Amino acid sequence: MSSASVAELLSRSVASWCSGATGVADAKRLSGGASQETWSFDIMHPGGVIGAILRRAPPGYGAAPGRAAGLDAEAVLMQLAHDAGVPSPKVLHVLQPADDLGTGFIMQRVAGETIPRKILRDDEFAAARPKLAQQCGEILAGIHGLPASGLPQLRRMDAATEISELQQEIDNFGWPRPVFELALRWLRDHDPGPPERVTLVHGDFRHGNLMIGADGVRAVLDWELAHLGDPMEDLGWICVNSWRFGGIDKPVGGFGAYDDLFTGYETASGIKVDPQRVKFWEVMGTLRWGVMCVGMMQRFRIGPDHSMERAMIGRRSSETEIDLLRLLAPRRS
Repeated sequence: MSSASVAELLSRSVASWCSGATGVADAKRLSGGASQETWSFDIMHPGGVIGAILRRAPPGYGAAPGRAAGLDAEAVLMQLAHDAGVPSPKVLHVLQPADDLGTGFIMQRVAGETIPRKILRDDEFAAARPKLAQQCGEILAGIHGLPASGLPQLRRMDAATEISELQQEIDNFGWPRPVFELALRWLRDHDPGPPERVTLVHGDFRHGNLMIGADGVRAVLDWELAHLGDPMEDLGWICVNSWRFGGIDKPVGGFGAYDDLFTGYETASGIKVDPQRVKFWEVMGTLRWGVMCVGMMQRFRIGPDHSMERAMIGRRSSETEIDLLRLLAPRRS
């Protein structure tokens, strides 16, 4: 669908739920997303321009495949988080059939940066970087503290199920992956068992999904992989080496230390972090990302997606194998 067509439909939509709106301007599709689209646009209003983001699955792409929670659930979670004081965009409108824009929602646009290279290296973020790890711990405590009674229906995951699904995916690749097999064996041998708490897990809390400004984290984005499970999973995921973008000596997103992340979490929640569980989920996350990279490569080789982006991500599977070896057999100094 062209920008002009989307703008026309958005103008009609905002008139139905944003009192006083006179139309939209500067509608443009943002990069990223395969089955889902993200559009930025301005709502023209006598009280001032309202920056907005449309996140949608076009007609025919409404079903939530695989691990995804679905756009309707994502909108509910983001609004719950926003109302609870967790930095998250405010949801302005959930798409209805009359909008003719498919399934999805419209949220407020939050100013900031999501590109890791800029966040980790530009002077603009120099003052924010030292406090980001602790801030991430505080935010995760808030996400894990959202009352279960208000959550939409979500899949529930545990370590054993995750290991079983990863084994199946690796088997389906059809060629040997000895490092992945080694990691699976380690995970089976070190499965810490059921957690004391089962909470909402964001599922993809990392660089790229954090809108960051000079003052720190401004919004948590992309709740697509949210589920119920072990809250330590989120703490392990943001420590996966792939999300450090070269800052390998700073395990939390390339900008901070484990202790800073754990201090933020414990201070905000009053709940002690289990470092061994976090390491377990860091290994699990590294393996999961490696398997996803191989899946991207398969989509490039076999189809249906022969884009350069898929090939480049697929190449990174070898990096995760190095990361796994360093996690499972660290060098002694």
